Amino acid sequence: MNEVVIVEAVRTPVGKRNGMLSDLRADELLAKVLREVVDRVSLNPKLIDDVIAGCVSQVGEQAGDVARTAALIAGFPEEVPGVTIDRQCGSSQQALHFASQAIASGDMDIVIAGGVESMSRIPMFSNMKGTEYSEKLTDRYEIINQGLSAERIADHWKLSRRNLDEYAADSHVRALRARQEDRFEKEIMAVEAKDKQGLPVMMNHDEGPRPGTTADTLAGLKPVFEEHGVITAGNASQISDGASAVLLMSRTKAEELGVSPRCRIAARSVVGSDPTFMLTGPVPATYKVLQKAGLSLEDIDLFEVNEAFASVPLFWLKETGADRDKLNVNGGAIALGHPLGATGTKLITTLVHELERSQSRYGLQAVCEGMGMANATIIERLGE
Repeated sequence: MNEVVIVEAVRTPVGKRNGMLSDLRADELLAKVLREVVDRVSLNPKLIDDVIAGCVSQVGEQAGDVARTAALIAGFPEEVPGVTIDRQCGSSQQALHFASQAIASGDMDIVIAGGVESMSRIPMFSNMKGTEYSEKLTDRYEIINQGLSAERIADHWKLSRRNLDEYAADSHVRALRARQEDRFEKEIMAVEAKDKQGLPVMMNHDEGPRPGTTADTLAGLKPVFEEHGVITAGNASQISDGASAVLLMSRTKAEELGVSPRCRIAARSVVGSDPTFMLTGPVPATYKVLQKAGLSLEDIDLFEVNEAFASVPLFWLKETGADRDKLNVNGGAIALGHPLGATGTKLITTLVHELERSQSRYGLQAVCEGMGMANATIIERLGE
């Protein structure tokens, strides 16, 4: 099996719903990171074997195989193919896995994995067009909204409203600190956007983090999904726009091209989980990927567990006993946003850069997904 390495990883800033990126088409936004990820290592794009991109709402401007259209917009040769996949919130993480598997097997040498979602322009669930789930499914499972699943997780693991709001406030604190310390500077590419007055501006920061956010300020928000529930807009992930891309190669090909590998893919896992609780998959995915890598929880230096709702990382911490100080150290989707199809490789991008900044060795990422699934990935930093 070929060793699979990450040679570059980049993302756009994440825009708020109807914010600075809302005038940009998703295919054009994805094209920007595809171009940037090859330009950063001066790679001739004709060498790319495939572009695999995650996108959840594949309708309108995000339809028609956005990976292929974005590659063409990026100026890649027409011989470079592209394919778009949907594994819900983990779509681009699954793109990374498929790319890694193609390289490991020897079928390909160079693949870009990435993702995009413009939730301002293509609202969530718009691809469903009001379709009801099959009775053959609903006769077997109680299919509910993810927000209700998050409520049930909070109830089952005895997570109070205060617990969730304190976690959410800390996500903003960590994100703002990371921005102040320029931790995101290398991973974010500046994008020409529009300010509140509609004037062109170079956007180089995430719009989501809110200074002054505390558990007390969040306590004033009303529950969204249940009248007496604990899930609010303040302790859930933000609706967002963004794109991300990771350039993978076999280690042999990277050495042949004189490109320095930054991390290697140590292990991958994907699991199915209860489709009603829906968001609990990160725990079994974590244990499965650790087993495949031959590592223990204590071997991992940094964790990225997507903050779909605050109850997800909090229950994950309870179940695994992991160190909170290692989890989402630069904030998560509650503060930074969750552009669905882009989130998987966005988090990998952050993990690569934070492993390097902190001179750490192993990073583990787990993302919960709709209908009860989760991906987990372990990467190892290479070099000094």
